Amino acid sequence: MEYESVTYAVSDRLLGHFPSGRDVSVTVHRYEGGDGPTVFVQAAQHGIELNGPAALRRVHERLLDAEIAGAVVVVPVTNPIAFDHRSYLTPEAYDAFHSNFNRIWPGDADGSFQERLVANLWPIVESADAAVDLHTGMPQMLEHVRFSRSDEVARALAEAFGTDYLLADDDPIHGDDFTGKFRLAAAQAGVPAITAELSNSRTVARPAVKSGVDGVWNVLRELDVVDEPVETGATPQLLADDVPRVVAETSGLFELRSDLGVGDEIDADEPLGAVFDPSSFERLETVTASGAGVLYSVSRGGVVVTGERVASIASTP
Repeated sequence: MEYESVTYAVSDRLLGHFPSGRDVSVTVHRYEGGDGPTVFVQAAQHGIELNGPAALRRVHERLLDAEIAGAVVVVPVTNPIAFDHRSYLTPEAYDAFHSNFNRIWPGDADGSFQERLVANLWPIVESADAAVDLHTGMPQMLEHVRFSRSDEVARALAEAFGTDYLLADDDPIHGDDFTGKFRLAAAQAGVPAITAELSNSRTVARPAVKSGVDGVWNVLRELDVVDEPVETGATPQLLADDVPRVVAETSGLFELRSDLGVGDEIDADEPLGAVFDPSSFERLETVTASGAGVLYSVSRGGVVVTGERVASIASTP
């Protein structure tokens, strides 16, 4: 590796046009040093996930003063339409078929509006040697990093990121379950990728921002982009995302059991809460665990409709 002071460039990459003719573009930051790998980092595929861009602003400040080997390419707001609308998904008025940016990678140059946007960003991704996708979960979600179980390089990057929990997915790339998620599309293109789920959507939370900064920097250490040892903490707990999601079978007002929270271990068929009719006060459904494991994401309570996810459980392999 050759470590050199960073040469920095910033540019706008045109992805498409609004009906008015205005550009749809993303800002691309590029930090180059000596010979070495290229790492792609992005955030805000979903417009309310704010801690990723906040973390990348701080990573930017560190990179400007660093000596690195290779290049770091950063897109802090990958989906500017959802971001500007302060929406998790892109409003259906722009693309009624594909409102979720993270279900259409690597895009389609002849597809729907959003598929074409993604296709115009994809060349930057597939030219990288590794990728980090920063997301932000619900407040009631364990901070974790996802990786494909079959990808040892991705697992090493996930471990380096440094969250207390790792979530391993079975490899669906060649099966019917491929759903256009960024991480899976990158892996299919030969780019090891991880998805970091920081905490607290809709607001900038400093602990989540710090996790993002430390995690991205540790990935750069793991890949020898920066000449520093990886900072290690406690051994993360490995979980497997192989338990069906818990969904409401009826519509109404969901209330979680008062003694439950994320990180709790639960048994299969254990009661998690209930759905009530808010007008008649009738208990409509007792919601039970779909399998045994760790409760890693849960709704504390609120209005739900039939088929809506209320909890996610991961097994302990």
